[in-house]
Amino acid sequence: MTLNIATGWNVPSVLLKAPALQNASRGSSPEVRATVEKVIDDIRARGDDAVREYSKMFDNYAPASFLLSEEQLAEIVARVPQQVLDDIAFVQEQVRVMAQRQRDSLTDFEIETLPGVYLGQKNVPIRAAGVYIPGGKYPLLASAHMTIVTAKVAGVERVAACTPLIQGAVPDATVAAMQLAGADEIYLLGGIQAVAAMALGTETIKPVNMLAGPGNAYVAEAKRQLFGEVGIDLFAGPTEILIVADDGADAFIVAVDLLSQAEHGPDSPAVLITTSEQLGREVLEHVDTLLVDMPTRDYAAPAWRDWGAIHVVDSMDEAYALADEYAFEHVQILTRNPREALDKMHDYGALFLGEGTCVSYGDKVIGTNHVLPTRGAARYTGGLWVGKYLRTVTYQEVRDVDSSALLGELCGRASRVERFEGHARSGDVRVAKYRGTPLSWSTHALGS
Repeated sequence: MTLNIATGWNVPSVLLKAPALQNASRGSSPEVRATVEKVIDDIRARGDDAVREYSKMFDNYAPASFLLSEEQLAEIVARVPQQVLDDIAFVQEQVRVMAQRQRDSLTDFEIETLPGVYLGQKNVPIRAAGVYIPGGKYPLLASAHMTIVTAKVAGVERVAACTPLIQGAVPDATVAAMQLAGADEIYLLGGIQAVAAMALGTETIKPVNMLAGPGNAYVAEAKRQLFGEVGIDLFAGPTEILIVADDGADAFIVAVDLLSQAEHGPDSPAVLITTSEQLGREVLEHVDTLLVDMPTRDYAAPAWRDWGAIHVVDSMDEAYALADEYAFEHVQILTRNPREALDKMHDYGALFLGEGTCVSYGDKVIGTNHVLPTRGAARYTGGLWVGKYLRTVTYQEVRDVDSSALLGELCGRASRVERFEGHARSGDVRVAKYRGTPLSWSTHALGS
């Protein structure tokens, strides 16, 4: 096999395996955008009637009420095996512990900056969140843990949660996870219509202030179009994995871990950056062998063919630098000194350090949040965490009249430099009242 020079990167490398496709779109297709806009506009205009029509059209499901009653929830949870319920409870406790530690790290404070001048900060939860738990080919129970538990730890009063039927059947385990996580309302409703109904509100679904949770291209585009009317957790694209490995890594484990994320979908990139050409070649052979009888190869095989890559670099510093250029969602470090990446890397959604840690742990069981930035968004944002459900607000109070007069003088001068006379006069009146000086622009006498 001839090594190819990797182009388009600032860090020099050679490619043992190049992706068949290049330049994945960072946005939705025109067809997706148009469909989503039409559905949102229709739901905005017709409410429940439109939601029911689209649910019938897309999911062949149009009940009298999409909201599950307490009796229905009890029946659904009773169908779930006890071991599954126990596992859900265990994982949700891991998520809850992490989210609670994050919440505890966000402190309110009040400081006195001048005599009698008090500035403060409060972290206030949003009042209502809408979360979407995908269905599709694979039910994603873990998304219920990540979105709902985290919202409840943040203190969100009302969490409305939607999930679709899967091949016409109620996803019992997913609904159980939503209830155990603490959802206040659970709707069997999917797709654009679910996201739009929660954001806009209908006759039977009260609007929320924020949307969270992953979904397909239509759900992601609906969140994008509704952003501004409501907040969102982040813009999410296909799942990504990048592994940084040295010559001490186990090639078989590297190959298994790459494919563990490629199975999310045919457009999920899986990339290896290594300092060892031999390791890279062994990984390539293992991947080809593993794909032969992998049950999810219909997704994993095209993902690896079209978006998989293996880079060989000269040093670990180059490996970390190239990994930062990718700025991938999941970055797994399989090296002799994995914690070095904490200091050397900057742009990633989440790091997974050492052979004992895999991305699948983060996806399913370990407790850190798996809703993470994709498509380079790790350069400017982290993933979903308890702080996304909080608003950091400030307050101020001036109790000392001398300090108010001092600030009033400064406000007058600063505002007039910017030609904001009204702002300046708000400062002037306090100087006049607290110091007994006349106003140059008014004959009004201010009381003491």
